[in-house]
Amino acid sequence: MKIIIIGGGIGGLCAAIALQKAGIEAVVYEAAPELKPVGAGVGLAANAMQGLERLGVSEAVVARGKQLTALVMFDENGKVISNLDTQPLSRKYGISNFVIHRANLHEVLQHHLQPGSLLLGKRCASINQQAEQVQVAFTDGTQATADLLVAADGINSVVRRQLLPQRQPRYAGYTCWRAVIQNPGVEINTMISAETWAPQGRVGIAPLQDNSIYWYACINAPERDERMRQMTPEGLAAHFEGVNPPIAAVLAGTKPEQLIWNDIADIKPLRKFVFGRVVLLGDAAHATTPNMGQGACQAIEDAVVLGQCLEQQTPVAEALALYEKRRVARTAKVIRLSRLLGQVAQWQQPLLGSMRNSLFRAMPESVTQNQMEWLYKVDF
Repeated sequence: MKIIIIGGGIGGLCAAIALQKAGIEAVVYEAAPELKPVGAGVGLAANAMQGLERLGVSEAVVARGKQLTALVMFDENGKVISNLDTQPLSRKYGISNFVIHRANLHEVLQHHLQPGSLLLGKRCASINQQAEQVQVAFTDGTQATADLLVAADGINSVVRRQLLPQRQPRYAGYTCWRAVIQNPGVEINTMISAETWAPQGRVGIAPLQDNSIYWYACINAPERDERMRQMTPEGLAAHFEGVNPPIAAVLAGTKPEQLIWNDIADIKPLRKFVFGRVVLLGDAAHATTPNMGQGACQAIEDAVVLGQCLEQQTPVAEALALYEKRRVARTAKVIRLSRLLGQVAQWQQPLLGSMRNSLFRAMPESVTQNQMEWLYKVDF
């Protein structure tokens, strides 16, 4: 069997590793003409780390990132809203609350591919399914044919748009900036992932290796707002001035060229991921808002499950049906919960925010732990 994978992001690379481990020929076609160390940080929960372990890459990933001990939510005054100790969950399910620079994760995954199985400068233009094969046409005029095609080309997937033109990304109502910077001399807790909820918006800060910081900031705004597009680090610092130190200092300590900006969007849950000989995977199948930190995690799960299904189940149609059965409902739940959490976290009205914070403070930690356990119990 030969499988074409469209997209060399986390999901596509993990899928290639999983399929190659299963003895299947898998080639990744990536649109970018060269691989650059770009991107910000990415959080990996225990479910993702379990998946990486099954792919045989977890040790190499752990060596490049940082495990944290708690997820802490603060209000605008720096008072704790929620403090989740992630160590018990890590002891039970394996490493959790792990943060790594996305470029470092990509590098590890690329090194575990079979030589010659990642082709660059190959942007998908269209696909054409035949009785027993699927053909891909690329924008450079070349073509490729295989038994199956895995579309791992992100939220704006060319393949999904051809299959389901009505399913476009839906805006979540807020826009986001991210960056990885060297700590500008700000005192932070280097063992926690911290997120501040304020009427002005949300800011998250997580430490990385080598005195680096990964941060993100979310502000309610119209979609494709030109004022947001032109925002500078100084503008962000001014917007969050007076909110839970050291946020303003971290934002102001960022260089303009380090900023990554995009509107936050997801895809309304799909009912199926398999269309004949085409399989949707990762954000192409179930793009979610980042509020649960599960975008990359669910893509990694997809890759492992797809590899297992194709290795253990025959014929191919039954294997793909099993993949779909194992992935559709779980990822749909993540999309719905993450979108809801983002809506609540982005409340701007002070009274509503105060009520929300009081409810979270009154919530027993056991409730939060149980919710996290649902995520970590993967059917690998």
